[in-house]
Amino acid sequence: MGRNRGVSRRSLLALPLLPALRRLRGQNATFSTGVKVVNLFATVRDKQGVIVRDLTKDDFLLQEDRRPQSIKYFSQESDLPLTLGLLVDVSGSQRRLIPEERSASFQFFDQVLREDLDRAFVIHFQGWVELLQDLTSSRDDLERSLRALEDDQNQYAFGGQRGGPYATGGRMGFGRGTALYDAVFLASDVVMRKQGGRKALVILTDGVDTASMLTLESGVAAAQRADTLVYSVLFEDPDAYGGGFGRFGGFGPNGEIALDEISRQTGGRLLAVSKRRTLEQVFASIEEELRSMYSLGYTPDRETEKSTEKNAYHKIHLTTREKGMVVQTRDGYYTT
Repeated sequence: MGRNRGVSRRSLLALPLLPALRRLRGQNATFSTGVKVVNLFATVRDKQGVIVRDLTKDDFLLQEDRRPQSIKYFSQESDLPLTLGLLVDVSGSQRRLIPEERSASFQFFDQVLREDLDRAFVIHFQGWVELLQDLTSSRDDLERSLRALEDDQNQYAFGGQRGGPYATGGRMGFGRGTALYDAVFLASDVVMRKQGGRKALVILTDGVDTASMLTLESGVAAAQRADTLVYSVLFEDPDAYGGGFGRFGGFGPNGEIALDEISRQTGGRLLAVSKRRTLEQVFASIEEELRSMYSLGYTPDRETEKSTEKNAYHKIHLTTREKGMVVQTRDGYYTT
């Protein structure tokens, strides 16, 4: 049985990258005249870094644009369906890591996804961005897509054939380099934006972008508009780029900074694979957070002049009454 491509191809060809770029430049976001409910998912840790699971609504303090807000909806553990996207960097600097990524990723899917309730999709990217498996609850389909990582056969790119007019890639030419920011944008804007419930992207990469047509800020904004958490997994091959890469020199710090920016602003987290922390352990940490989130909702207390502006960004600040606890949630949201 082959990969499910019919629905995926139609949906993706309807939103190629260049039209998406035009939509980004002339974003059509407007503020609804009806009641606007802002939903947040938050993880709380104590001074020792241990996840806190027993807080109540009254334990939280919430502000929007520095104005106190009243939390109207609250639950300690969300049973909302989870939509999960796995984005795997298969550019030259990551090729030797793919077997380990493939094995750990399937184990992650198997542990996180609840049968007939949660769905996932798989994307890999280098100088272009390709959907290997559209949203599915089938573990068999997900395993098949993971086996196809880096497979040059029977693949298609967002918006057209590889190397075609809508393929991502620029500074290093079609099919070369790493289009990380394009991958985040497309996963968020094309797939996640249409989904409800809890949504999270997990990115496996060294964080270096050399080929995107879009900026880091565009990728972050797309994830925020899609209400999507982004977990960045920094996984580096120390021998890539002739041994002058990663934390051992070269481009590594810039990549780490970019991944931290994506995760921090969307409410996810940056985790690094190291000699002391395996990829399996990193995935286990992400799984623990996804199962331990507070779900909060509120209606902004007033419609300010800023609220009616297109693309207005509203800053969110969520804390606990007890000092010393760290709340992990998204930085804000755009009016839609």
